Amino acid sequence: MADHTLLFIVLGLTLVAFVWGRFRYDLVALTALLASVMLGLVPGEEAFLGFGHPAVITVAAVLVLSRGFERSGVVDVIAEQVLKVGDRLFLQLVALSVTVVVLSGFMNNVGALALLLPVAMRLAREHDTSPSLLLMPLAFGSLLGGLTTLIGTPPNIIIASYRRSVSGEAFGLFSFSPVGVAVALAGLAFILLIGWRLVPLRAGKASTEAMFDTANYLVELKVGEDSKANGLTLRELQQELEETIPVLAVVRDDKRRAGHTFFGALREGDILLLEAGPEEMKLLEDKAGLSLGVEPEDQAEASDDVAGERVDPVQHQPRDGSNDQRAKGGEKRDKEKEKEKKEKKKRVDTEGLELVEAVVRTDSMMVNRTVSQLRLHNQFGLHLVAVARDGGRLKQRLRDIRFRAGDVLLLQGGESELSESLATLGCLPLASRNLALGQPRMLLVSLGIFALSILAILLGILPAAVALSCAAVVSLLVGVLPLRDGYQAIDGPVIVLLAAMIPVGQALESSGGASLIAEAMLVWGGQWPAVVTLIVLFVITMMLSDVINNAAAAVLMAPIAVSLANGFDASIDPFLMVVAVSASCAFLTPIGHQSNTLVMGPGGYRFGDYWRMGLPLEIVVVAVAIPMILLVWPL
Repeated sequence: MADHTLLFIVLGLTLVAFVWGRFRYDLVALTALLASVMLGLVPGEEAFLGFGHPAVITVAAVLVLSRGFERSGVVDVIAEQVLKVGDRLFLQLVALSVTVVVLSGFMNNVGALALLLPVAMRLAREHDTSPSLLLMPLAFGSLLGGLTTLIGTPPNIIIASYRRSVSGEAFGLFSFSPVGVAVALAGLAFILLIGWRLVPLRAGKASTEAMFDTANYLVELKVGEDSKANGLTLRELQQELEETIPVLAVVRDDKRRAGHTFFGALREGDILLLEAGPEEMKLLEDKAGLSLGVEPEDQAEASDDVAGERVDPVQHQPRDGSNDQRAKGGEKRDKEKEKEKKEKKKRVDTEGLELVEAVVRTDSMMVNRTVSQLRLHNQFGLHLVAVARDGGRLKQRLRDIRFRAGDVLLLQGGESELSESLATLGCLPLASRNLALGQPRMLLVSLGIFALSILAILLGILPAAVALSCAAVVSLLVGVLPLRDGYQAIDGPVIVLLAAMIPVGQALESSGGASLIAEAMLVWGGQWPAVVTLIVLFVITMMLSDVINNAAAAVLMAPIAVSLANGFDASIDPFLMVVAVSASCAFLTPIGHQSNTLVMGPGGYRFGDYWRMGLPLEIVVVAVAIPMILLVWPL
């Protein structure tokens, strides 16, 4: 069997696995690489050269620098200004979209979105706006902003490096700007004037209470003398129940302790404040003997109060004949007491609970794992309270839920531990995120280091990969961010994906597969002008990026683009630029780009919501990009 046939089989299976989503894309890419080595399509000694490829190093450096901007407070200064726009929806959209477009040009676009997502959620909640109207424009804006510079998005870095391997010279830092800025401005205008009106309105999801309906599930259960829970720790209680029911707090002797810090044994009279549905409450009552509702002594006290005021007309009847006034006075006092009890209970339910709402990132260690596998409580000190998916709370047992990217979690933990635990787990805090303006000195240092690296690239002193790597190392050395944060900033799955797919993409060219595909396209459209082939290439790459990672789409389509250019005896630049732009325009699905996935849960979107604004936006992108590419990069 010919090499290109074997490679087509490997790539076909790889694409199916990408679309299926059962296995993470980095694992799929690594499997494809190893299969190519086993079949002799990629030399064994070259299998892992992708990990040292300039594109991979550049992406890693940009991720570290992006985290440095966050840590030093550069982005928070901008976010603070965005929060001042007021309650007009249009101004909110303008502020968020323009900001994310600008930021995405100079830092990783997923990082820019992650920084502004909490700001958008806060705006939605403070001004009672549905987050669905803000988050999709924000996500699409981050994709458009990435088109404007070399470092804005991985496809641009990949295409620039591929051009170097073919022609000996890479695209420069701002080579993408003429086309990218034009496309970004056109896309931004569409989003602000028309696009946001096409987004489905998901009402009532702006607040934590609306998303999770926690008020209806927050209950108090008391440990009685004969309760099975008497003498058990909270962990032993959960093992006995075979269910991970989060105990938010334990009240003992009128003193309250958060559930994640209570390690002693329960005893008679303890009150457990927990979040549970009807099934869980029945389980707690049957298996643990915990009692629900008002206690007998409370009922007796209530009866005495009522009897003393209203039931005994012989002993308490006033001699002045003011029975009606007495009755009205008693009713008033009863209502006041009842109101006081309700307010007291409300205070008990919410006081001291450190709850945070967070969204699961695509690179999170939580994806496809359960609470017990992650050991959230023991290892991270977190209680899982509830999970929302597609805008609604999941009703199934918490222990049975396998987390997905985009899930919104309601978690409880210690205030000092929450931030670090969420970062380790790969979760992004939403509206609870407080703006921290950082240290002014570090803010200026961070900007200065980045500016020097950009200057070195523009003057040709250093290649982009080396200059940005130097900037990242210097940022770590001077303390812009700790070394641990620097490693956490590097998106491991994306790095592995790129490193594995680059040799496979090179095999597509060396095996003759890319030439074969290009020849077929040339035969099919041989009677058409080259511009039509450019449009077809644009649409195919864009459709591919809607179902697989945009970096993988760029790696696979770059050799085909060069083969097409050679077939037309034309410059390779317009063809490569088509791939760069189209690979980053995944607007039709939530799985094509991490930005789309991140907003799915908080926005309450469904899979089919994206094409409503995404399809006309893609048409706008094609209509603007093709003429601009031909103007700036003639055939």
